[in-house]
Amino acid sequence: MGRRLAPITLDNLGALPARCRSCVFWELDPVRGEAAVREGRAEAEKEAWISAVLLEWGSCGRIAYVDDVPAGFALYAPAAYVPRSLAFPTSPVAPDAVQLMTGWLLPEYRGQGLGRVLVQTVAKDLLRRDFKAIEAFGDAKWRDAACLLPADHLLAVGFKTVRPHRRHPRLRLELRSTLSWKEDMEQALDRLLGAVKQDPVPRPL
Repeated sequence: MGRRLAPITLDNLGALPARCRSCVFWELDPVRGEAAVREGRAEAEKEAWISAVLLEWGSCGRIAYVDDVPAGFALYAPAAYVPRSLAFPTSPVAPDAVQLMTGWLLPEYRGQGLGRVLVQTVAKDLLRRDFKAIEAFGDAKWRDAACLLPADHLLAVGFKTVRPHRRHPRLRLELRSTLSWKEDMEQALDRLLGAVKQDPVPRPL
């Protein structure tokens, strides 16, 4: 079974599940997000957000492929690009961290360690870019259709709670704690996924 991870770009955005391509929960503030859905332009807004972040900040997501079939993805960016991040009782994201916004695995690929690999690959990318941590708003009562990540899953892959809340705790993964991956996990991930090449510098479309 061949596995590989690729940066999310406008060219492969169509590999995301349909409901995720048209979800702007994180990308727009609540008022603008509801208007975009109501007016049928959510997918265009998602594409515009991805384009802007790629041009201004760089790579902001990964898609996992299994035998060339899209199996899951993760999306991340600094909180300045994530308007919805200010709407939580445990806001704000720390200034030295990048927000892991959301992720998804198709049911048939769960339980195989692919979620952990996605988080590790995001961590490797951010280490190269000199960030100190990843933070995320977890959902302690996660439902399968939710836009937030389950808090239990975040804890299982190394996050620690930095702002508790009965429903939406804020969790943090210190990237310095992943430095041991630089050798042992680097080799394991390269064997598992193929070499993860450094992202090219984004160019204007």
